[in-house]
Amino acid sequence: MNDTAAARIYREFEELTEIDSVSFSERLMADTLKTKLRTLGFEVWEDSAGEQLRGTAGNLYGFLKGQLPGPPILLSAHMDTVTPGIGKQAVLREDGQITSAGETVLGADDVCGLVEILEGVRRVQERGIPHRDVEVLFTVAEEAYGQGASAFDFGQIRAREAYVFDLSGPVGTAALQAPSILSFQVEVLGRAAHAGFEPEKGIHAIQILSEAVSRMKLGHLDEETTLNIGQIEGGTARNIVPEVCVCRGEIRSFCHEKALETAEYVEQTVREAAEGTGAEVRMKTEVHLEAYQTEENDPVVERFAEACRVLGLPGEKISTFGGSDNNHLVRRGLHGIVLSCGMYRVHSTGEYTTFKDLELGAELAAGLIC
Repeated sequence: MNDTAAARIYREFEELTEIDSVSFSERLMADTLKTKLRTLGFEVWEDSAGEQLRGTAGNLYGFLKGQLPGPPILLSAHMDTVTPGIGKQAVLREDGQITSAGETVLGADDVCGLVEILEGVRRVQERGIPHRDVEVLFTVAEEAYGQGASAFDFGQIRAREAYVFDLSGPVGTAALQAPSILSFQVEVLGRAAHAGFEPEKGIHAIQILSEAVSRMKLGHLDEETTLNIGQIEGGTARNIVPEVCVCRGEIRSFCHEKALETAEYVEQTVREAAEGTGAEVRMKTEVHLEAYQTEENDPVVERFAEACRVLGLPGEKISTFGGSDNNHLVRRGLHGIVLSCGMYRVHSTGEYTTFKDLELGAELAAGLIC
């Protein structure tokens, strides 16, 4: 591979994917990105999210002065990866596909986004093309329901339009809608008793919670809402009537009110199953992300469509049932969409990207800020 901008983008992707950066352990990644941003002329600040979240690094915010009038454009990606993410190694195949060596995730989620933003800015500068002011936000702990972005002080952001490079699929696709995501834990407290001598004196927590789960409709509740019970555990020994049983699950919905109503449905179903048994029911619900929808005539969408037209990209607009930092950005008043950055089979050891996607993603980033 010749020493060109094309070769450079692969070398940078390889460099960043080989940095261990699982959620809450992004220190080396943050330090590396600080240097890269400053080399490009950005003023860079790191916030205190690392301390708040008991991680090793905070979110990175960068500002680059442009030559064109108007408010800045915000480009965002996240610094963390899922596990297994220690000892990652990128392998470039003959067909242009980039995979991991097979024992870990590749880290394309979200190194693709980081590299495409950096290279996009670099190419604009090298070509001498005037651009708007540029802000970047590289977050920590995105994979943990966006905790890094949730801890960020958005008061310093001047942009009103945001592009989050964090969607699977080929470059040229944007998600305009994403769901609320809630997690919950339900605990049934019964009464322990010897299962052989006096089982009738016990209150069987597992039986109560199992009956409740069997009554629930799981999976798609309708076209925009899902409910899942992902874990259930209880009991201490085979010869003891179980005193405690706990289940944990998740709710997603494009309608935030429906997500909250579904949590109420879960609690009510368990309480009905426990009624008359003497068991106690406790439920904890946590809202991680709130649903949003960005309209197609919004300037942030129109800018994306125009940049895609110039580059010959499809400019497809979709909904996603996954969350991202954009949920937090929109909640803080920005107009944002999530862009595909050419990552595939994410959150698995089969994760991959392609050399072509990295190239197109960098050109799209360049087009957006111009």
